[in-house]
Amino acid sequence: MDILKVSTLLAAIGMMSFGSSPAFAQADDCIARGDLDQMYCDMDGDLVADAPPADQQVDPDTLVFAYTPVEDPAVYADIWEPFLEHLEKVTGKDVHFFAVQSNSAEVEAMRSGRLHVAGFSTGPTPFAVNLAGAVPFALMGADDGRFGYTLQLYTRVDSGINSLADLKGKRVAHTSPTSNSGNLAPRALLPGQGIVPEQDYEVVYSGSHDQSMLGVVAGDYDAAPVASEVVERMAQRDLYDPADVKILYESKPFPTTSFNYAYNLKPELIEKIKEAFFTFDMKGTALGEEFKGVTKFVPVTYQKDWDVIREIQAANGVKYTPDNLK
Repeated sequence: MDILKVSTLLAAIGMMSFGSSPAFAQADDCIARGDLDQMYCDMDGDLVADAPPADQQVDPDTLVFAYTPVEDPAVYADIWEPFLEHLEKVTGKDVHFFAVQSNSAEVEAMRSGRLHVAGFSTGPTPFAVNLAGAVPFALMGADDGRFGYTLQLYTRVDSGINSLADLKGKRVAHTSPTSNSGNLAPRALLPGQGIVPEQDYEVVYSGSHDQSMLGVVAGDYDAAPVASEVVERMAQRDLYDPADVKILYESKPFPTTSFNYAYNLKPELIEKIKEAFFTFDMKGTALGEEFKGVTKFVPVTYQKDWDVIREIQAANGVKYTPDNLK
């Protein structure tokens, strides 16, 4: 597998924007698309883009894979290498790893036809579905099929903040506007706990979960809502000392990063991609070591498993447009 040809790919993608012309025909005769962009159609009502006509389906010689923006993309290229070698073997394709720098760049890469398989964070997944024709089909899970993560709201142990009510008048780091656990979920869930973001405390966007957590530890922020899976991995790499912080609030579980294929891939290739995911054993690999508590990929559907996320986003008035994807 060649993961070094990323710079050329990144430069090509970086030059594109949501205003660029799509690589495939618009679904002009579509009578049912729901929240999907005009270039897609959803005649079967499953909330994801229908496959285009056979003459518009693609079978690339090289598959481009991306994983959601993370604190250190170079590290994740190595972590994903065993899986991507497995993906190469099962599909018979060359595979390139694309180290994405932002959610919008990742979504646009798939929309423009330059990204074929991708992991999208929980909150941006509906944007990828509706703007880029992404089709979620897998999540990382345990042997018993369970999966998920929680919103955890942290503060320093010595902050003097002991309850959500103590956040009034404080400076709280949210991650980014489209993040589920880092922004949308707290805005939807915390009012029910008696605290309203923006109204009761100042919201400051940190840019990422790791920056939020490190900012809390450093005292730059009074508190921060973050994804449990991210801060757990940070603790495993000794990026912060769990003894320095405490949890003020924890939600029920949400789905984790979705793994998606582009809607316009040939059906035979899609089946091979699925086979690669569902036959990969994470145990003993760098991937399994990085994501503690998961052992395999488990099947999911966007319609069922992202229902709670769509509800949270609807409660926040989220519209699936390029301008709202930050």
